[in-house]
Amino acid sequence: MIAPAAGLIGIFILVPMGLTVWLSFHDWSTQTPFHTARWVGLRNYEDIFSNISVGRDFKTALRNTAIYTALSVVILLPLSVLLGLLVYQRNVRGGQFLRTILFASYMVPMIAVALVWSKLYAPTEGPLNQILGWVGIGPQTWLAAPQTALYSLVLLNVWQQIGYFTVLAVAGLTQIPGALYEAARIDGANPVQSFFGVTLPLLRRTLLFSTVIAIINAVQVFEPVALITQGGPAGSTNVLTFHIRRIGIDRSQGGLSSAMAVTLMLALIVTVMAIFAMNRRAEKQ
Repeated sequence: MIAPAAGLIGIFILVPMGLTVWLSFHDWSTQTPFHTARWVGLRNYEDIFSNISVGRDFKTALRNTAIYTALSVVILLPLSVLLGLLVYQRNVRGGQFLRTILFASYMVPMIAVALVWSKLYAPTEGPLNQILGWVGIGPQTWLAAPQTALYSLVLLNVWQQIGYFTVLAVAGLTQIPGALYEAARIDGANPVQSFFGVTLPLLRRTLLFSTVIAIINAVQVFEPVALITQGGPAGSTNVLTFHIRRIGIDRSQGGLSSAMAVTLMLALIVTVMAIFAMNRRAEKQ
């Protein structure tokens, strides 16, 4: 009964993954057929971790991706819990409406979000700098300077993703029995103590799922970089997905870009496994 679904997974997921791994050990141009690929062993992997220009660019893209992912997760998770607590309160009017508005931002295609935020970040006519000027703060460089470009993309990502993770937080809050809060209140716990003693521990599984999804989504960032910054300025927003596309499509180095893709996949797998391992260790304590 599951053969049709398993067949589709094999055709559209496992086969491309296997082909990518196979190509990572070959010297192959994306402008030629697969049979022209020439076996080079681990040379592609040696190149991306070397000190030559290929390796330096890859390491820069890897560092940018790690910073972008870490900042996105660190901002998204606490903010989603706070907003989830806000919209979950039954005595707050408009909670359902606020929940809908928050989730609506996630439903907007990233291409549209990137185009709108590129206008918001405009140095002179951009609304953000105009608003800062009203309160006496000078215009910010946003996407125009290497020091702020990557962080500006992080803010864009947080705005687009926060609704989805807020809904996840609300779903986790609905699974917490009200009797536990009542027992904590009888024992003299104030709201802060109830949050750290009841809410946060029982949200662990929800936060674990949110962490994994947030990491996967952040690692896959592509549209804002491709549409707004093109990896600049000075390579400050050159993330791995965009760098892999540039090497594989623009430079036609399919084998090299495949090795980068496999390295990214392995790094993501190791990160997720480490998160699950830390969670299991924490549950045993």
